[in-house]
Amino acid sequence: MNRKNIVLEHSLQQAIKIYSNADDASVYVANKIAQIIKTKQEKGNLAVLGLATGSTPKGVYKELVRLHQSEGLSFQNVVTFNLDEYYPMHPVEDQSYVSFMKHNLFNHIDVPKNQIHIPDGTLELNAIQAYCDLYEKKIADFGGLDMQLLGIGRSGHIGFNEPGSLQGSMTRLVQLDDITRKDAADDFGGAEHVPTQAITMGIQTIVQAKQIFLLALSERKAEIIKKALKGEISPEVPATFLQQLEHVEYVLDQKAAALL
Repeated sequence: MNRKNIVLEHSLQQAIKIYSNADDASVYVANKIAQIIKTKQEKGNLAVLGLATGSTPKGVYKELVRLHQSEGLSFQNVVTFNLDEYYPMHPVEDQSYVSFMKHNLFNHIDVPKNQIHIPDGTLELNAIQAYCDLYEKKIADFGGLDMQLLGIGRSGHIGFNEPGSLQGSMTRLVQLDDITRKDAADDFGGAEHVPTQAITMGIQTIVQAKQIFLLALSERKAEIIKKALKGEISPEVPATFLQQLEHVEYVLDQKAAALL
């Protein structure tokens, strides 16, 4: 199928890019990330990337691995901060986002291990807030995120900022929405086994990234994409906060864009 890239102008000047299929959408985002890395390399600087998990970014990571293995893209200058992690969660468990990132990206590229940051799901409850504050400080110490990759949940979440999340929210422990837990049920062998909490970057942390790519694929995301891009800005659909930004690109396949 020939690639079809349609660029729409949103009322707030955001770019909406629609591709004929998920693979082309994923390759576009991967190439944008690669360009950020290369530009930073040319200047001798670190590229600070905010990364997402779930089924949506798998194609992006697959292409980044290909660029590394076949075209020599180096990740030596890359620092990563993942959006979130289930709580409680041990990093060796298959459902952990540590395992996800290793399997889909980190084990296949040359990013230094000490430059990888993923929220710790093994903390004692009384240690979480101090840890979250330190996570924020680490991001700030690197000069903030150069890029944040986002998916979107059917609840409207970005990261695990579920309905009711405030625009000024920072990294913290959150309760997971029932929709989110149902959508994760297959990974855990039933919704009853999905953790009820997670540690997530906040909305304020996310929107401060210099570039944001929200990737949405498949017809399952069409309804929430319509709400996120065209609905009223509200904590009840946290992704709507992105409407206020000019440094967001919505990258969709035709199925996810079907209701726009």
